[in-house]
Amino acid sequence: MNKKDRSLYPQFQNGWIDVYGARVHNLKNIDVKIPRGSLTVITGLSGSGKSSLAFDTIYAEGQRRYIETFSAYARNFLGNMQRPDVDKITGLSPVISIEQKTTNKNPRSTVGTTTEIYDYLRLLYARAGTAYSYLSGQKMVKYTEEKIVDMILHDYADKAVYILAPLVRQRKGHYRELFESLRRKGYLYVRVDGEIKEIARGMKTDRYKNHNIEVVIDKLRVRPDDGERLAQTIATAMRQGDGAIMMLDKETGECRNFSKRLMDPATGLSYGDPAPNIFSFNSPEGACPHCKGLGVVSEVDMKKVVPDPTLSIHQGAIAPLGKYKNQMIFWQIESILSKYDCNLKTPFKDIPEDAVDELMNGSLEEIRIDKDKVHTSTDYFVAFDGIVKYLRTLIESDDSAAGQKWASQFLADKECPACHGKRLKKEALAYRVWDKDISEVSNLDIDLLRDWLDQVEDHLEEGKKRIAHEIIKELRSRVSFLLDVGLNYLSLNRQSATLSGGESQRIRLATQIGSQLVNVLYILDEPSIGLHQRDNERLINSLKELRDQGNTVVVVEHDEDMMRAADWIVDIGPKAGRKGGEEVFEGTPEEMLKTDTLTAQYLNGERAIEIPAERRKGNGKMITIHGASGNNLKHIDVSFPLGTLTVVTGVSGSGKSTLINETLQPILSQHFYRSLKKPMPYDSIDGIDNIDKVVNVDQSPIGRTPRSNPATYTGVFSDIRNLFVELPEAKIRGYKPGRFSFNVKGGRCEACGGNGYKTIEMNFMPNVYVPCEVCHGKRYNRETLEVRYKGKSIADVLDMTINQAVEFFENVPTILPKIKALQDVGLGYIKLGQSSTTLSGGESQRVKLATELSKRDTGKTLYILDEPTTGLHFEDIRILMAVLEKLVSRGNTVIIIEHNLDVIKLADYIIDMGPEGGRGGGQVLSKGTPEEVAECKLGYTPRFLKAILEKAKSDNKI
Repeated sequence: MNKKDRSLYPQFQNGWIDVYGARVHNLKNIDVKIPRGSLTVITGLSGSGKSSLAFDTIYAEGQRRYIETFSAYARNFLGNMQRPDVDKITGLSPVISIEQKTTNKNPRSTVGTTTEIYDYLRLLYARAGTAYSYLSGQKMVKYTEEKIVDMILHDYADKAVYILAPLVRQRKGHYRELFESLRRKGYLYVRVDGEIKEIARGMKTDRYKNHNIEVVIDKLRVRPDDGERLAQTIATAMRQGDGAIMMLDKETGECRNFSKRLMDPATGLSYGDPAPNIFSFNSPEGACPHCKGLGVVSEVDMKKVVPDPTLSIHQGAIAPLGKYKNQMIFWQIESILSKYDCNLKTPFKDIPEDAVDELMNGSLEEIRIDKDKVHTSTDYFVAFDGIVKYLRTLIESDDSAAGQKWASQFLADKECPACHGKRLKKEALAYRVWDKDISEVSNLDIDLLRDWLDQVEDHLEEGKKRIAHEIIKELRSRVSFLLDVGLNYLSLNRQSATLSGGESQRIRLATQIGSQLVNVLYILDEPSIGLHQRDNERLINSLKELRDQGNTVVVVEHDEDMMRAADWIVDIGPKAGRKGGEEVFEGTPEEMLKTDTLTAQYLNGERAIEIPAERRKGNGKMITIHGASGNNLKHIDVSFPLGTLTVVTGVSGSGKSTLINETLQPILSQHFYRSLKKPMPYDSIDGIDNIDKVVNVDQSPIGRTPRSNPATYTGVFSDIRNLFVELPEAKIRGYKPGRFSFNVKGGRCEACGGNGYKTIEMNFMPNVYVPCEVCHGKRYNRETLEVRYKGKSIADVLDMTINQAVEFFENVPTILPKIKALQDVGLGYIKLGQSSTTLSGGESQRVKLATELSKRDTGKTLYILDEPTTGLHFEDIRILMAVLEKLVSRGNTVIIIEHNLDVIKLADYIIDMGPEGGRGGGQVLSKGTPEEVAECKLGYTPRFLKAILEKAKSDNKI
């Protein structure tokens, strides 16, 4: 638009971000403008170029400019970003990207550490926490030297006492050097294990026993005028005893402890001054020493070590050992069993418990091996450490991935017996604020945490209240931001690795709102993912708050509510891939409704995803889980009707993923594929016999290296290579399938190793990727490229889009079904050889779905999909649901976890979870057809579902 056009938008007073000539990926030299200080939505079909514009052009240029402000020396360490393929961008602010792909998989990362709320909580406990003894439970005290003198003069008036300095507490050793050192310093007496002794030359203790040793600093009968003498004695005792002293009443033998540090008067236990680090499970000062701050330990799982106790050890009952071999370990086991009147052929279940314990944990005495077996003149005796020690030794000594994986299959994570999953040392857990330790507070839902923070100041001592006020104020502020983005059901202790992409993104969004930055350009990637309609409004208000602070917010989004709430919309299209990359609309939402773009047609009601005329009843069979109680599930029974499209709904955190991904799917995977993933707790399951396989179609990458692509993942690349091998030219040359692989020496270009490009390191400038000068990006050597099918080389085929490949291979029955399946799920725009690292989560999920579609199904397959609408436009959802409908129509069962109403309204059967997230969820509120669920009064889903069903009726879309 020209300057005259911009005058039509007086509401945008802060200027514009102008993008001229963007050509990244499939963008067709487009010019785009975005008003500064606005909430702008970039939308369009999946693969149309939205992310290329938002992240690969605008964000990449913003980052590059920021890094260029650093010195050349600093850029050497920071790395540099390549200049995006764009003519010019003006009006660009400092830019922050909040994507979904950056979820931290580190087990030490939690919601609390990511948002920095836990850092402030640690500070609160260090400055305002009250210490208690973990031995007696009494409140810890600390004394000044003057206070100790006054107490002694008062409490021990006219009493004969010893003043002692503690040196050793419950430690083994002979302590000869310690006694000699004290003797040379002029001390005459020590108290060893409660007995006063004169220090003699060469004195020592039993080195194998634990000892308590105190040196006698002074002995006196306390008089009122002994204040000066006591002050000097106590100062000396404090130096020797590292801040602690003991008073021993000579007549009664009663002993009292005093310390300048925090101390338990009953037991003498003392703590150092509290610092924030001792409350950190990521610091050696605070982490539980047994589990190293993880809260769980790996222990040998007997059910995995002995999966079938009806077998004998000879038949392979002990899985790590396998069937009997003529080896030392079996001879040892045989010798142990003989003591219990058993042998290697006794069924494991019939072996006595004592014998099993000795087999697993080792024998206290050496095991006798018959001389004939070891070919010696006498019987052979050897120590037996047990199967558990054998496995642990393998895990610790075998660094290979295969060895680790093999041994780890017999382990299970269990709660740490030392800290009971709290991750911290017992000293850290002994500090309390309003009767809660820091772990208990971290386990509260964000809702409850906010309530606790609102009241905690009233329960602090007056002196600590003043110290804690600012810390609590900061904590309240940060917790409020988490509530604003709909994460009230999480807790600070929730591991980052267990968060969905949408949850992870909203956590970082809350952190950014709390940072109070202004004049920043924020770019977000579908923040509404995983969010129920109930929480959408809160998210939109959070984004508006970010905008109202003086920032520009750009959101790549398909959500209808988000588009209608935006100040500005940029629609990229008209189609995807090479048919996309154009700007088909830019303007306000009101203006967009008057246009005829594909997005506008869905917004204004001209197009809609139509509701089926009738719901399928299924085949009458069920899979039923009884007593599911993982995470927040309330011991529920849930039935899934087979032969239907079932959608599991509910607000974020209501228990959908726990029920499906953490309970049902692992149970079925263990049954069919012996999966190692352990399901969440449940009582029993019925109906598994009614299906013959389970397929989990998730959004994890289809490959983690640039060499992986849709052709390799679907297996069609093998068929394509086989086709090329059968060509006359290939047969004459004697080429095998490996000749046409860019991963294998022989046919690939060796100059670039089959990458197609070379990386030129530019030191303090960005690395430059240049096409290989030998193969010019083709990946193969000249001889391989000379073999052609219908005029196309293997490199030309990999460079085809799926749509082009479907036309090209239309007469090849071994190849067509696999690539046609990719086209059917709406991926016609991606290339056969496109690197898997460039595919979005939604695209990866659809590649997996297409792979399953191309296989022959038996009509008894169960498919599980978790939010398959991620990254999908209305039109993409229509195509995807048509594919899933085909699967169900062939007798299969599809279970989808979803918030999108366009998917929910197409279900044959709905299971609605809730009513809230976290501890307030975990129940089945309603189940049945969409029409039946819409009439339910419980939960939030029915209200939104009823509205969309009524709208469909009024639009005659049923």
